[in-house]
Amino acid sequence: MPNIKSAKKRMELSREARGRNRVTRSRIRTAIRRVREANTRENAERHRRDAVALIDRAANRRVFHPNKAGRIKSQLDRLVQGHE
Repeated sequence: MPNIKSAKKRMELSREARGRNRVTRSRIRTAIRRVREANTRENAERHRRDAVALIDRAANRRVFHPNKAGRIKSQLDRLVQGHE
């Protein structure tokens, strides 16, 4: 447990950020799963758009590195292209 006031504050802020980041990552994983499990190409495309919006927001907020966000979006594009 920190003794210094600024360290205590930092710990609390980190805890809050960790909670927000956890929710964001969970929503993105769910969105990606929906793309994978889509039964038609149209549904897959609709879910891909939703997932890309979440991924872009996470990259802007630095939850994900921008390169990782681009890689995930590229994988989703290929997944939808191969979807029958």
